[in-house]
Amino acid sequence: MTQPAEVLPFRTPLTAAGGGVTCSHGFSDPADKTADAQGTVTAEFAVALPAVLALLAMLLAGAAAGMTQLRIEEGARAGARALARGDDPADVERSVRALAGGSATASITADGGWFSITVTDRVPGPLGASIPWTLTASASTRSEIAGTGAAGTGAAGSGPSVSGGVR
Repeated sequence: MTQPAEVLPFRTPLTAAGGGVTCSHGFSDPADKTADAQGTVTAEFAVALPAVLALLAMLLAGAAAGMTQLRIEEGARAGARALARGDDPADVERSVRALAGGSATASITADGGWFSITVTDRVPGPLGASIPWTLTASASTRSEIAGTGAAGTGAAGSGPSVSGGVR
């Protein structure tokens, strides 16, 4: 038959001079721990908040850069199509600005029967102004006007080609 385990006598905690309970290691616990815990949470929140706000600002700046890139690529495609049809370069620049935004700039080059347009713009917003992000998009196409030597050949890949990137 097994003997029951010996029951240790209950010890009452020692009371410190300040009214707190003295632990077995000799240090006294504060009487109200919730006040200290609330102060700790506030301090941790104050440390973490700037990091969260910086992350949010970077995400918003990245989204603004992505939207700007899409706009200038669409402007470059539309400008290349207009140049292929034989539109006036001033009209082409107006249509590019209408699609890509008022701050976008377009440069047009012609080489034989090929036209190329490059659209550049900066990222909008407070972070876009502080970080020098210049976005570019370019498109090239053959002229569709008779007499340029490029129209009517029926070659594959004669449509506009678009590329873009960040500088």
